[in-house]
Amino acid sequence: MGGGVMENTKERSDDMSMQPEGVSRRQFLRYAGGTAMAAAALGAGGGIVRNLLRPEAAYALPPGTQDGADLYFGGTDGWIHLPAEPAIGNFHPDDLAPGDFNNYIFGFRDITDLSPVDAAAQKMKAQHSAPLFWVNEYDGTNEFRLQLTNLGLALRPDLIDAHTLHWHGFRNMIPFFDGEPSGSASVPIESNFVYVYRPRDPGTYMYHCHVEDVEHVHMGMTGMVFVRPAQDGNTALYPSGKFLYNDGNGSTGYDREFAMFLSEVWAEAHWADSHIQLPEWSDYRPDFSLLNGRVYPDTVLPNAELDLARSISSLATARTADGELVAPLDASDVPISRLQYQPYSSLVTCNAGERVALRFANLGFMQAAMTIPGIKMRVVGTDATPAVGRDGTDLSHETNTISFGAGESHDVIFTAPAYDAAADAGSGYNRYLLYNRALQRSGNLAGDGYGGQTTEIHVYPAGTLLPQGLPNTNPGEQL
Repeated sequence: MGGGVMENTKERSDDMSMQPEGVSRRQFLRYAGGTAMAAAALGAGGGIVRNLLRPEAAYALPPGTQDGADLYFGGTDGWIHLPAEPAIGNFHPDDLAPGDFNNYIFGFRDITDLSPVDAAAQKMKAQHSAPLFWVNEYDGTNEFRLQLTNLGLALRPDLIDAHTLHWHGFRNMIPFFDGEPSGSASVPIESNFVYVYRPRDPGTYMYHCHVEDVEHVHMGMTGMVFVRPAQDGNTALYPSGKFLYNDGNGSTGYDREFAMFLSEVWAEAHWADSHIQLPEWSDYRPDFSLLNGRVYPDTVLPNAELDLARSISSLATARTADGELVAPLDASDVPISRLQYQPYSSLVTCNAGERVALRFANLGFMQAAMTIPGIKMRVVGTDATPAVGRDGTDLSHETNTISFGAGESHDVIFTAPAYDAAADAGSGYNRYLLYNRALQRSGNLAGDGYGGQTTEIHVYPAGTLLPQGLPNTNPGEQL
């Protein structure tokens, strides 16, 4: 790992106490035991207690210094928009929210290639869901590096939580880069850490902060990641050369792919965090169910404009010169300001006869049952494991409903049905719904225009749409 991180760790590996020079255990307890002295110790300059608690590797890099990583994320807080009606007691809309926003979150931001000043300015500008990224299967040379910095929480400076990035389900060879803080490093405020991965197992995964993980996961420090198989590019097995797994026969080949990330918002807990109150997590009862960070019908609105030059390993949203996210545009090219920090669409578009890959991942706490009336899906993998027996038997199966719980993922493929001109209704495509069959989560038990985990599939006549270059993109979004 570059930037002196591993070197710094090696230099002090024989110092098992990890104590700064001249600090005894008794001195540490004296600092931690007194409120005034502990507050001073955690103040400007890092302080004796903060230096004692944080791992050596996590503070070797100055904040905002990018150490040659493929991606650079910042952990912070921010605001998003959810339907304002019906109101939920005192908790939603949040009376502290600015402008078009009404719900407080924690989250991640992509700050790759920003200057230290602009990177620090993204504090209080988290997005939901967190940046979607992907990596290639490890071939012996292509390690993937993701750097994380902790920008702190602007609305809650009293919370000095560290952050991590735990790649959920990843078969890590060592715990050091796992992101589970009791067995690996965590990142204190104004610090950096570089995670190094050698991804050997293709499939769909998710990631989240593992510090105070019930709170940080629910507040929005969550996102999706997937590993592309070494078989990609083999057009002899499937014309597009795109695959979910190393199947050897083209059975997981697809023409278009769409990530479907499920999450939830319990309005009372988000309000409590913004108002310096303590959520009672045993009372958990989510009010909103989200798909890629939005609720229907916002789920079918366009993606934010993409930065194609940066969309090599992530679905990178366009930024202003100072690093601020650019809001999505409506059909009249007017910015949809309320979705500035919810950049990802869930709309699925395809040509009749094409094979479409759907990558489902659930980091809410409730079970999901995603269904497509009128279209069958073939489940080809679960939890980044292909549906193939040890003897090579094909264990994939067809269904129109995918049921899965928290922390689970499914890879499915459907073949777009034939285009029916009689059912067009002048739109130029046939429309199908993809939604959570659990009533509370498909529509959030509310009236018209106030949706949940629902989106649409638009099937065009064969040959209408140009080939897809990036996941979750639709006509015109890559030009």
